[in-house]
Order: sequence, then C-alpha cells, then structure tokens
Amino acid sequence: MESVFLKSLVLILGISALVVFILGRLKIPSIVGFLIAGMFLGPNGFEFIKNTHDVEVFAEIGVVLLMFTIGLEFSFKNLMLLRSVVFGGGSLQVTLTTAAVGLLSYLFFNRGMSEAVFNGFLVSLSSTAIVLKILFDRAEVHTSYGRSSIGILIFQDLCVVPLMFLIPVLSGKGGEASEITWTVLKAALLVTAMLLAARWAVPHILHQVVRLRMRELFVITIILLCLGTALLTARFGLSLALGAFLAGMIISESEYASQVMADTLPFKESFMGLFFISIGMLLDLGFLRMRIASVIGVVLIMLVTKILMVLISTLATGQSVRTAIQTSFYLCQVGEFSFVLAVAGKTYGLITEGSYQIFLSASVLTMMITPFIIDASFPVSKWLASTSLLEKLDRGRVMGEEGRYPDQIGNHVIIVGFGLNGSNLAKVLKESGIPHVILEFNSDIVRKMKKGGQPIYYGDGTSLDILRKLRIKAAKVLVIAISDASATRRITQLARKENPDLYIIVRTRYLAEVDDLIKLGANEVIPEEFETSVEIFSRVLHHYHVPMNLITENIENIRRNCYRVLRSVGLPKKLLTERFELLQGIETETYLLKQDSAADGHTLKELNLRTQTGATIMAIQRNDKVYQNPAPDFALKTGDIVLLIGKMKELHRAVEYLESERFDKG
Repeated sequence: MESVFLKSLVLILGISALVVFILGRLKIPSIVGFLIAGMFLGPNGFEFIKNTHDVEVFAEIGVVLLMFTIGLEFSFKNLMLLRSVVFGGGSLQVTLTTAAVGLLSYLFFNRGMSEAVFNGFLVSLSSTAIVLKILFDRAEVHTSYGRSSIGILIFQDLCVVPLMFLIPVLSGKGGEASEITWTVLKAALLVTAMLLAARWAVPHILHQVVRLRMRELFVITIILLCLGTALLTARFGLSLALGAFLAGMIISESEYASQVMADTLPFKESFMGLFFISIGMLLDLGFLRMRIASVIGVVLIMLVTKILMVLISTLATGQSVRTAIQTSFYLCQVGEFSFVLAVAGKTYGLITEGSYQIFLSASVLTMMITPFIIDASFPVSKWLASTSLLEKLDRGRVMGEEGRYPDQIGNHVIIVGFGLNGSNLAKVLKESGIPHVILEFNSDIVRKMKKGGQPIYYGDGTSLDILRKLRIKAAKVLVIAISDASATRRITQLARKENPDLYIIVRTRYLAEVDDLIKLGANEVIPEEFETSVEIFSRVLHHYHVPMNLITENIENIRRNCYRVLRSVGLPKKLLTERFELLQGIETETYLLKQDSAADGHTLKELNLRTQTGATIMAIQRNDKVYQNPAPDFALKTGDIVLLIGKMKELHRAVEYLESERFDKG
C-alpha cells in the first residue's frame, strides 16, 4: 500500500514539475500549471492517479499552512484596521452576490427559490488560496486592493460555517435555529479564548522553547500550534483554514514571528502545489467537451456578476474606484470552499448531478484564468477609472479632501505612501524645516494623520490630476514609497513627463525592478533587498574595525550602477569603552563653566588646552544644543558644559587649568 502511495506522489511531483517548467518558460503562472497537471493526472483525465484521497490530505495541509503564514503577516492590530472591509465590505459582497445569482437562477434558469439561493451561496465565495498566493508572489499584500481583497476573503471564510448550517434549512430537512445559534456562540467563545492566548499563553510558551536553543523543538512547537489550532476550530464547527489563520495572528503578536515565517515557508510552498493539483483533478474533461458551450456561459455569468458585486461592495467601504475595480478582478473566481458546499448541497438535493458537474467545470475554469484576469486588472482599472462617469464618482467621494489641497507651496518634497518609509521621511523633513506634502491612498490613515497635523492628502498617485493638485511642477523632490509595483511605474512616468527637472526617488522591493524604473525617469531607485545586504556587510566590516573610509568605498563600489541611495548607511556608533584595543586607558569627563570662570569669552584656540594639559575638548553643550568637534574659534560662555577626553592624569590637569587663570594672562 505504501509503495502505491509513494509511486503516486513521485508521479504527481514529476509531471507537475514538467508542466510548471514548460509554462514557466512561456511566462504562464505556476498555479495554472498545477491545475492543468491535476486535470490530466486525475481519474477524470488520463487516470494516472485513481485514488485522490492522499493528494487531498496533502492539499488540505497546504491550505492550512498558507492561511497560517497569512496570519503571521496580519496581527490583531492590523485586522482591526481592516474591520470596515471585513465586516462592511465582506458582508455586503456575500449578500449582494447571493441575491444577484439567486435572482438570475430563479428568473432565467427556472430554479426553485431554495435552489436559487443555494446557487448564490456557491458563487459568493472566492478562492482564498489562489488570491493570497498571487498577492504574496507579487508583493501586493499591503496595497490598498490587497488589503481589501484579504478583508473580504476573511469574511467569506467566516461565512462558511453558517452557510453550511443553512443548507439543511433550505432543503427543509433539519437545521434547527438553536443548533445554528449554539455553533455561532461556540465560535465566538473560541475566538475570545484565542485572543487571550495571544496576549499571555503563547508568548510565554515560545519564550520557554527558545531558551532551550533547540531549533527542532521550535519548529515542532510551531507546527503543533498551527495544526492544533486548526483542528480545534474544526471541532467547534469552523474551517481548518480559519483556525490556521487565527494561529498565525496569535504568533504574530510575539517577537518570533519572522523566524516562524522562515521555518514554515518551505512546507507551505511544497504542499500548496498539491492543493492546486487536487483542484485540477476535480475537472471532468469528458463532460467539459460535451457541455463546453454551457460551461463557458456559466463562467461568463459568474465572472461578470462577481466583478460587479465586489465592485459595489468595495466602493461602499470608501475605497477609490481603481482599488474597487482591482479588488473585483482579484475576487472574481469561485472559491475552494464552494466545492465543500456543493457536495453538501448535492446530498440534500439542492443541486442535480448535471448542474453539479457544470458548476464544477465552470469553477475550475474561473480559477485557471484568474492569474490572467489579475494581470489585466491594472490597465483595465486605470482605463475605467479615467472614464468621465467613474472619475466624477471618485472625485465626488473625496470632495471634502480636495478642498484642502495646498495652494501655495513650492520647492517641496512630495511623498507618495505613508507606510514606515514615508512616515520616517516625513518626520525627518518636518524636523529639518523642509516643506513637504504626503499622498496616501488609505482614507483611514489620512483622517488619523490629519488630526495629528500632518500635511497629508487622500488620492491616487497614478492620477495626473491629483499630482497637479500637489503642485508637481513646483516640487523639487518626489519620493515614491508604496508597495504597488505597477502603480509605482505609472507614477514615475507621469511625474517625469510633468516635471522634467523633478528629482525622483523610488523605493522598490526587488533589484530586478531597478532598470525599468530608471528608464521611466527615476533618478534613484532603492531596492530593499539590495540595501539590506549593504547594511549587513557594512556592519560586519565595522565590527572588525575596518576604517570607515574603506567601508564607504566598498559601498560606493557596489552602488556604482545607479544604486546610490537617499541616505548613507548609518553605521552603528560604538561607545569608547568598546574600542578598548585602540583606546585603552582613555576616560571622559565633563566640566561646567561657572559664572566667575576665567574661561568665559575665550576661544578654544586661546585656551590651547590640548598643548597645556594633553586633554581634548570633544563637544560643548550650550542649553539644549550640542556642538560636536567645535572649531578653534568657538568662544566659551558661562553655563557651557565641556566634554573632555583623555587619560585620567590629563583630565585632572585640564580641570585644574580651567579653574586657574593662566590662559587669561596670555
């Protein structure tokens, strides 16, 4: 038995690798390759794999690990920021999609009311696994449409349990209201318990495990927490995937989240391929050939209905037109949990065998074309958002913000994106007195930061009209610090055409994007992965006391091909006591110039302290300001605090010298 399973697994991995390799050379996403491999491998294809149960087990583990890693990225604090999208946009999307599909089924496909509503349930869910994988692969998790997509997906996953309990109710074969209420109550109690665990229990457990310094124990503990929580939620009537997501969020509250991500990533990637293969195995190629016209028709109805309903729901949460359009493209497919509902519905007689096969075929096809639809989402959303009707809608939605765009500003810095990089830059510019404005696409952040006095404005940087409102022609520097790669390229291109003299600095995630951005008009591109390596080697060299000018020379050599950065690498400052090899016996001392001090009014050159005593003045504090390495013509004043450095005997001589009036006689 084991040999049959091992043979099947080797066959799956081998053919999948071949298909993905061929499609990869054709620039086709790997998800499509896995789905196609499953179609041909499974019992409905060439029957290489007849027993799909083992594959489905691995696939389920893949989904659990995917949701776990997503949870690591989203702490409870981040989830609360998405609450309007999760509960507002998510509930509206599920309700509208169910109603629209149900109405179409009832009026045009002659389905009964119960069957029509059930069809709405099936189409209302989207594929969490596919959408999140694409968002991660494209580094778009923290974009506006990425956050909207994830928020709605979270609500859809929460809906799986109540939808499952409503199936018997629709069929008239059970499902008491008290049973549904009890399940919802148990789920609420479970989530509350997990919140308490995130606060106290889990961080303590992880801390004790880490103290033992046994990596294998750490990995085992993480897998136990992930799978154990998933199993616990399943026992309470929730999905395994939702439990894994909650487990990830619990661990995200600890300081070990990054290490957990690094340890679980290889497992997730391995099992996720098996998940998509198992989905592909569901498709019956023979049935698809016979009913191809019907299947294509259902696919079109699903896509159009889903796009429209997600679009309306996302707009209702206050997102921009472009974000709403891109979110609708990301969520237009049918989800994997819909297959679970479909099986249950077939058991209760809510869907016939023929309709089930049509739904199955159409759903898998929507999954297969999702990567291509997402690729088209940016140009389509940009074109649609620029049409007169939608542009007026977007403009009307932010009219309150438009009235506050700056009228009189010039020679300023425009910061696009108020994440970590944007907020740090804004803080430095404010302290330096440099005029600047911030453009942010998240309306919640804009409202919050405006209350704090930030010169921040709501808007889409890919809109030339918005850039003009920020006086792009009068600006001196533009800094683009957003996670959306396509939007970054568009903003760079628009800004360069609008202001040829503008100095454009772009932050990007990957080194591969640098050349394209330079061609589009960026003066400097800061790739995060590249800069991380520079920071690391500079600190290693610094720790070995390599002279700073040699470290700087190495950095400049590396950056010579257009990789100079906005900031120089901040080498860590070391205390003098850490330089014991070079500064053995060196001490520091401070001296306050009192009102009757003879040094009052004298310059450092007149004091000639180093020649007279051997000690050196390193810095002088006057009120709240510190003058480091003061010039020889710096004149001392009463109240100054002088920082002296030297050997102990030299410091004593310096204090005696300052107390005397010998220098005053010269």
